[in-house]
Amino acid sequence: MVFSSVPFLFYLLPLFLGLYWAAPGIKAKNLVLLGASLLFYAWGEPWFVLVLSGQIAFNYWAALAIGARKDRARATATTVSVGLNLLLLGIFKYADFFIATLNVALPSGIGPLGLPGLALPLGISFFTFHSISYLIDVHRRQVAPNANPVELAVYIAMFPQLVAGPIIRYHTIAHLLTSRRATRGRASAGMRIFIIGLAQKVLIADEVARIAEAVFDHVARPSALEAWLGLVAYTVQIYFDFLGYSNMAIGLGCVLGFLFPRNFRLPYTATSIADFWRRWHISLSQWLRDYLYIPLGGSRGSVAETYRNLWLVFLLCGLWHGANWTFVIWGAHHGFFLIAERAGLSPLLRRSSVFVARAYALIAVMSGWVWFRAHDLAHALTMFESLVGRNGWDRLSFETHIVLFPTTLMGLLIGIALSIADWRALWSSTWRKYRVAVPLADTARTALLLTLSILSVAAGSYSPFLYFRF
Repeated sequence: MVFSSVPFLFYLLPLFLGLYWAAPGIKAKNLVLLGASLLFYAWGEPWFVLVLSGQIAFNYWAALAIGARKDRARATATTVSVGLNLLLLGIFKYADFFIATLNVALPSGIGPLGLPGLALPLGISFFTFHSISYLIDVHRRQVAPNANPVELAVYIAMFPQLVAGPIIRYHTIAHLLTSRRATRGRASAGMRIFIIGLAQKVLIADEVARIAEAVFDHVARPSALEAWLGLVAYTVQIYFDFLGYSNMAIGLGCVLGFLFPRNFRLPYTATSIADFWRRWHISLSQWLRDYLYIPLGGSRGSVAETYRNLWLVFLLCGLWHGANWTFVIWGAHHGFFLIAERAGLSPLLRRSSVFVARAYALIAVMSGWVWFRAHDLAHALTMFESLVGRNGWDRLSFETHIVLFPTTLMGLLIGIALSIADWRALWSSTWRKYRVAVPLADTARTALLLTLSILSVAAGSYSPFLYFRF
């Protein structure tokens, strides 16, 4: 089930909110939230709930075991527990990739080995990272293991952030699992954030996806004009798709009394790749920093060791996003630019104009999206050839031409505008002088976005979030 669907918006969400607000006390609310989360996750693929439930049960007992041990036994328990979480993720997500890679390396006459072909449980990368961060924080004695299995299950399985983040640290919401306030004011603010996220998903991301899909999926050798159009569309699509989901998750969390951290901060206005990763998928960047980069040694060692750590983190970041060599190259792509900036590019960027720095960062990010979106290495190389004009310059294929609807082009232009400027601040400053009109203007805007989004959801087809497959 997805947030931008009729079953969720018209059936599950109203029913859940009614039961949640009527539930007496925090324990009852947690049970309602856990039940709704398991139902939300089970929609379409019920057996995946067994995988999720099994991982929750294992990590509940693992955390208790880690908390009860000291020194070497504690470290051993943590290593085994984290390793088993990664093993489960590896079996479901990477088994086919590793076996297919091994088949290529096997000598002729041996193999090929059969691929397991396991279906990927939605959001397994996200709830695995939640579980690992919880276990490590217990190991570091930053939090105590939770003896209440329902509370831990709510933390891991909470449906707003279950399948696509943001990645929430246990210690940031631990106190809210036992005591939280769900007020009308927070509910109102949360629903406004949710509606904005819904609009970002269905009115921008889903509209520009038509162009990206036409160019990347249906045109064998696009022209330069077509390739750039498709790449710009995908750049807008992936941002507003994930931003929309994050805002919906943050908004729903606010309605329920939780405070989730902001996950994006205008990443396409970054002036370097390092700055980009301070703005893009912030919860993942911080997770990788705290649980991978710093334990590897961070920047405390030699220059060569720092570069090694950066590159290793981003190679693993790429692999985390998908079991394909294109994702690994995407991670290496970002690692290369981060190392180049540390090696001397950063001072040049600081001395250059903001326009030049932003143009550099945007081109670096967009060229990375080619690897991220391409089906395989050959497809990515073909797209790069098209971007530099090797397949012609200005023709538009029939497949691309037929998706250039007025609504699609308007979504693309609005998406570009919202990506490169802080219009929220401009909106606030514009209406600040008319204090009485601010609530009315905000309400009118929210109502319009909700109406247009509902009409789009009711008329559209199933459109899962891009990050569901990661």
